[in-house]
Amino acid sequence: MSERVIPLVDQRSTTRLAAVPSAPIAATGLLGDALGRPLRDLRISVTDRCNFRCSYCMPKDVFDKDYPYLPHSALLSFEEITRVACQFVAHGVQKIRLTGGEPLLRKNIEVLIEQLAALRTVEGRPLDITLTTNGSLLERKAASLKAAGLQRVTVSLDGLDDAIFRAMNDVDFPVADVLRGIDAAQAAGLGPIKVNMVVKRGTNHHQILPMARHFKGTGIVLRFIEYMDVGATNGWRMDEVLPSADVVRLIQSELPLVQLDPSAPGETAERWGYADANGQHDVQAGEIGVISSVTQAFCQDCNRARLSTEGKLYLCLFASQGHDLRPLVRGNASDEELASAIAAIWQGRSDRYSELRASLPPDASTGTRRVEMSYIGG
Repeated sequence: MSERVIPLVDQRSTTRLAAVPSAPIAATGLLGDALGRPLRDLRISVTDRCNFRCSYCMPKDVFDKDYPYLPHSALLSFEEITRVACQFVAHGVQKIRLTGGEPLLRKNIEVLIEQLAALRTVEGRPLDITLTTNGSLLERKAASLKAAGLQRVTVSLDGLDDAIFRAMNDVDFPVADVLRGIDAAQAAGLGPIKVNMVVKRGTNHHQILPMARHFKGTGIVLRFIEYMDVGATNGWRMDEVLPSADVVRLIQSELPLVQLDPSAPGETAERWGYADANGQHDVQAGEIGVISSVTQAFCQDCNRARLSTEGKLYLCLFASQGHDLRPLVRGNASDEELASAIAAIWQGRSDRYSELRASLPPDASTGTRRVEMSYIGG
């Protein structure tokens, strides 16, 4: 077996300063990138810290007690985040997802949620405000998150077997506590809840059917995500990817499925509903989703931008470089100038890494390419 080499390259430094274009770019809500893709979804990382050490995201041998996390002064304040989000909304964003790290570690995050919930789309509608969490703090926070204006949560859960789950989070956190958090979120009305399971062949793939059985008929949408080559620290190998097509076939062997239409343009998950005796979707039984970012790229419909916790804009989950908005936010730039800078960056976007993956030279061990998922959120 070859020795695993973990590159220690801080991708947070590979950014360029966002520039204000010489001619203002009006915010019409119809902004498109170089491939004609609109801007509809903004993922905002509110912290680079997490209390889990999942090997596919924040492996303990890299993110140890000596890892240099960002100082609090470097993080955008809630007011700064809201100001930036407002400019994205003016360009057409309709959905904001709060991520991390683990976003519930950010103190008083309910204040930020209240501020974002007050924003309106260009059509005058409330934004879709969601949050992705590992569920560890969800039981105690669910009610206050809902009261602040959060609409939905997505919970990361990689198996029901307690020993496997403790091993994957690598901090010995029990699965029962996450399940109680999901129950609390459901009771608080933070739904429909989605549960994301990253499937890693040889590690937790035998948890697929137990997870499907457990969440069928609960009103919770279970989604299976192919293990991805994000960042440079997770030691990704293609032979550890279980294709989503295999996941669907496995579930089909016990629980018949019928394919469903996408729920929205740019939807990342392929939807499959549990079938009744007539082969029709049994709405009461619910559905699953598969996210095939390795074997079946969906770059052509991607409408997502990502904002790091200290204000760097990334145009792709697999990006190698960001655009630093913080000097504009903390400097003398007007809202119009900030909006124009964002527009210029998005108009130049041509990212489609997943579509090109097979033709690119291997770089998983070089540490010179992609930003870490724990830094910009999934």
